[in-house]
Amino acid sequence: MKIWIDADACPRPVKEVVYKCSSRLQIKVILVANNYLNIPMSPLLEFVQVEKGDDVADFYIAEHCEPSDVVITQDIPLADLIVKLGAVALDPRGDVHTEETIQERLSVRDFMTELRENGVVTSGPAAYSDKDKIKFTNALDRVLTQKLKENYEV
Repeated sequence: MKIWIDADACPRPVKEVVYKCSSRLQIKVILVANNYLNIPMSPLLEFVQVEKGDDVADFYIAEHCEPSDVVITQDIPLADLIVKLGAVALDPRGDVHTEETIQERLSVRDFMTELRENGVVTSGPAAYSDKDKIKFTNALDRVLTQKLKENYEV
């Protein structure tokens, strides 16, 4: 099991929580981004810088992700790919995407994109809060506990 982070737009508090979990549970973390990121020195942390371009990091993650992995992303199309691969897709606000929920998320995303393209002003997401960090931390803990349990049962 590995944890992948779609790192270009991932909030710093999320990365810090994941670093702590990685160290505590000895789980490899791979951050993928178009831009250089400075990450802590650890044999468990790896940074992959991909070429600039739309969805390049997303495609890299989807291509290298395995069903036993956890992917942290706020990109809904990437989350859809990850769910279809059988891995866990978790967003930075603590929502776990599933086969049951991802289609609704895609529909809402497409609808909002259509509104913006037609000139309707929509607000972006709220600022990342302490409440979001707590919700993410709890969701990550639940997901990792379940994944570790599954790995031991195999």
